[in-house]
Amino acid sequence: MRTDDDEVRRTVESVWRIESGRLIAGLARSTGDVGLAEELAQDALVAALEQWPETGVPRNPGAWLTTVAKRRAVDGWRRRERLDDRYAAIAHHLEQELGDDDPARAVQEPIGDDLLRLVFVACHPVLPQPARVALTLKLLGGLSTEEIARAFLVPPATMAQRIVRAKRTLSAAGVPFEVPERAEFPERLTSVLEVVYLIFNEGYAATAGEDWIRPDLCREALRLGRVLAELTPREPEVHGLVALMEFQASRLRARTAPDGSPILLQDQDRARWDRILIRRGVAALARSDELRTSRRPPVSRGPYALQAAIAACHATAPTAAATDWEEIVALYGALAELRPSAVVELNRAVALSMAYGPEAGLEVVDRLAIDGALSSYHLLPSVRADLLQRLGRTAEARQEFERAAAMTGNERERELLLARAGECL
Repeated sequence: MRTDDDEVRRTVESVWRIESGRLIAGLARSTGDVGLAEELAQDALVAALEQWPETGVPRNPGAWLTTVAKRRAVDGWRRRERLDDRYAAIAHHLEQELGDDDPARAVQEPIGDDLLRLVFVACHPVLPQPARVALTLKLLGGLSTEEIARAFLVPPATMAQRIVRAKRTLSAAGVPFEVPERAEFPERLTSVLEVVYLIFNEGYAATAGEDWIRPDLCREALRLGRVLAELTPREPEVHGLVALMEFQASRLRARTAPDGSPILLQDQDRARWDRILIRRGVAALARSDELRTSRRPPVSRGPYALQAAIAACHATAPTAAATDWEEIVALYGALAELRPSAVVELNRAVALSMAYGPEAGLEVVDRLAIDGALSSYHLLPSVRADLLQRLGRTAEARQEFERAAAMTGNERERELLLARAGECL
């Protein structure tokens, strides 16, 4: 019986978002080739779009996609007139894995740390750091090239070229699908942490689409972060990143209304914040601080630990009014010294406005606007609009809210910004 095509297409897209990272990771383990793994996964996606409207969505769609992808790999290699030993061995191995040819009866395989292995492959030193981050977001997050481009504030065409070059480089270098030796961790760790946090951020505030948040990405990033903390128990910044994600994830349930519309931080029902995650965040931040102070000589907090400390100020405040904004200003100042950036300055401007009044924040924001580094970043006019509204300059605020709405790619955020523009009468 044929099911509704649009409904099935939406289901396939949803399954792809959830399963693509696991699917590609498992295929990369089997084939030893990340680029090939993604091609096989895409073939399975096309097969789902073709077959599910006729057969219905299988009980275990992830396992179905995996089985179809492996079968496509075996069929493709077996059809070749001349198989080299490597492909023959892979085909034989995959045939042993497949067993029952019927994907409808397939069960999901345990994947262990395949996703983590895939992160380290995509973050291999053979790639420049921007390519490592972009490729991992593409492979693990199921994100489109456009979404990744927005995260990096670069044109989609530039990002597409970066991803293609990265996959070709990995294939040409024959990078093994494995977690690196512990001696190799330091050179890859910074990039890996950035990757994990960018995946989390895409879930926490989606760059595009109809949903304000995508909790599946947040959960996946948090899982990867916790595994990294187990693998590198003496690294303060790993625990700092985990703490930051625990604090941020604790607010997910309170960030949207029942209809999916965004709820700003100051308006959230703090009773809905997850106290277990907050306690985990406090413990992870304490562990990070313990590790850095035990060094000889002690080291300062890293960027993730500093951001976690900022998040802790919000998470542990009983009410919005009780937030220690002066401490947050100081923490952003330390972060700006460690990692100078226009985005950090924009966040510091918000904290300054809450601690010392909107004029203090607007002064920083206006300097950023003149500088032009954030000219394509929608949060700059959004923050400026909020400050202007608080100062009673409603006509200017309305223009800035409308400008921010035109710049964002997220439909929910656009609705919120336009609603705020409508309040500026």
